[in-house]
Amino acid sequence: MASRTQLQSPQDFLIIAHRGASSYAPENTIAAFDLALQMGATHLELDVHLTRDDSLVVIHDDTVDRTTNGTGPVAHQMLAALQALDAGSWFGEAFVGVRIPTLAEVLTRYHGRVHLHIELKGHTAHLPQQTVDLVRAHNMAQHVTFTSFQHTHLQTMRAYAPELPTGWLVGEISDAVIAQAHALGCAQLCPRASLVTPELVQRLHAEGFRVRAWGVAHEASMRQVVEVGADGMTVNFPDKLLAYMAGRVSPSGEERPS
Repeated sequence: MASRTQLQSPQDFLIIAHRGASSYAPENTIAAFDLALQMGATHLELDVHLTRDDSLVVIHDDTVDRTTNGTGPVAHQMLAALQALDAGSWFGEAFVGVRIPTLAEVLTRYHGRVHLHIELKGHTAHLPQQTVDLVRAHNMAQHVTFTSFQHTHLQTMRAYAPELPTGWLVGEISDAVIAQAHALGCAQLCPRASLVTPELVQRLHAEGFRVRAWGVAHEASMRQVVEVGADGMTVNFPDKLLAYMAGRVSPSGEERPS
């Protein structure tokens, strides 16, 4: 286990609501984002795709099949058609009629209220540039971190907006991955939660990266990511992580022993 001096303070730990409070509301919707803020989250993670008419929409999958009442690839559909879909009823009756938001809508609604972690999805070559342009147009560049699993998207980000922070979402950590992350100018390396150990965190910190985990499936994994000294995580249940981190601080404001 990492020593106490290596643990992030509860105030500095990145508690990122993954697709909003997605354990309790349909992912990547205003309902999930609003709920995360009500719980006390100040960091939201979301996914962006481009539509057929080059609009940026907030949805995770390449297709609309899983999270709406529609079918087919996001990239093949016009914005108006996508916004007519029901993106909430699959999750529960309370969310019937919830819609797919545009990135512009999210940037406008949460301006000055949150830090956004925008994952670049899909395979459209100009997706990173258009996302950056929209973020800049909304004066949100100082409040956004860009992430992706896709090396090509991060290469584009490096060339187009080298001043903006990026994180590489990876399924494994190797010498080659670390070297590539340096070449991409990434501020974060984002491994799967099950890979995160004290030794890995110490190594990545020594390389100059912040360590932000993904794939936190349950509370035991959540606690492990905190206690090995990582810098943050995306989590579907931000209320539980917020409560856990609050419990690590004594009434005097000092961090309690693990």
